[in-house]
Amino acid sequence: MKRISGIVAVTLAASGLFACRGTSHTPDATLAAPIPVTVAAAVSIDTVERLEAGGVVAARESASLSSRIVATVTSVRVRSGDRVRAGDLLLTLDARDVTEQVRQAQASAAVAEKALTYARTEQSAAQAEHRLAAAWQTRIATLHERNSATDQERDEAEARLSAAAARLAGAQARIEEADAHLASMRAAVGVATADESFTALRAPFDGMVTERLTDPGNLASPGVALLRVEAAGARQVVVRVDEARVAYVHPGDRVNVVTDTPDGPPGTDTTVEGVVAEVARAIGADERAFTVKVSLPPTVTARTGSFARVLFRGPPRRIVRVPAAAIRRYGQVSSVYVVEGSVARMRLVQIGASSAQGAEVLAGLDAGESIVMSPPQGLMDGARVTATAEPAHPRGVS
Repeated sequence: MKRISGIVAVTLAASGLFACRGTSHTPDATLAAPIPVTVAAAVSIDTVERLEAGGVVAARESASLSSRIVATVTSVRVRSGDRVRAGDLLLTLDARDVTEQVRQAQASAAVAEKALTYARTEQSAAQAEHRLAAAWQTRIATLHERNSATDQERDEAEARLSAAAARLAGAQARIEEADAHLASMRAAVGVATADESFTALRAPFDGMVTERLTDPGNLASPGVALLRVEAAGARQVVVRVDEARVAYVHPGDRVNVVTDTPDGPPGTDTTVEGVVAEVARAIGADERAFTVKVSLPPTVTARTGSFARVLFRGPPRRIVRVPAAAIRRYGQVSSVYVVEGSVARMRLVQIGASSAQGAEVLAGLDAGESIVMSPPQGLMDGARVTATAEPAHPRGVS
């Protein structure tokens, strides 16, 4: 790795803090007694890049309740923050118009039922007349064969039978017409009844009312949200991951999720483990991003809509890591002491991600160099030291 330039160190040396690597040490530092220090080697380990994406906490299920009809709001029985159960009545609309429509449809259906009954009565009469005409025609035909009936009587019997058959067919057609009309009226009753049910908005599931968007007296219209309800239970975090990184995200992956502590001081974070539940396809070709949903444990009480950060595991890479105790910080400047022979040399370093295992060194230090652990207060650049080795940190994947 490239070493950081010593330009910043010259400025710090002028203030008496320390001197740049390579500057001549003072005679006092040379003549002073060696300072005992503990050293450890900077190690090179395999790790994975951390991919971070920001999103919002959301409920597993949410619903925006709106009206299916145009009507005036008569009552709103809940407020934001109220908990509800599935089927609870939340809001009512003026039902007078749709109630009258239901009554009108029911009356029309009753008329259609009577018309069907009358048509069936006519059919019964036509069937009886047809049976009588058929019997008479058979009798006359027999008599005609015996020359006991005239041709005119035979013709009259056949005409009477044809007329009875036509009346029977007409009665059957009227029954079919009345039956279809009754089905239409019953369907109209169903539509009117359904419209009447739309005047009462009920909770679709157990949850909490998050927003109340109307009051009694307002006009409700289709598609205009009146209430918003979120399901109770575990939460999830919805984030967007760009196309270049989504290849490292898979359903079932366990990831760290950082959220605000609900009851803690402002700015305090809580880290929990979540599970990638869904990796959706890109919404738009121009966005080139994927929606990822991460399920949170049931114990998480983060408010919906609050910001959250999800830390995914990215591609593997190799880094140099040192213990956090070896780093000295002066404002935005970080440094470590490297032992060269029996002399301690201050080294400016650029620090990356830190964890309980140590800090990543982005620049300014090479693997294998001996660094001073917990530098003493009197340690300065160029000071003579007596080093005691500390066991090196094990290599591995973090």
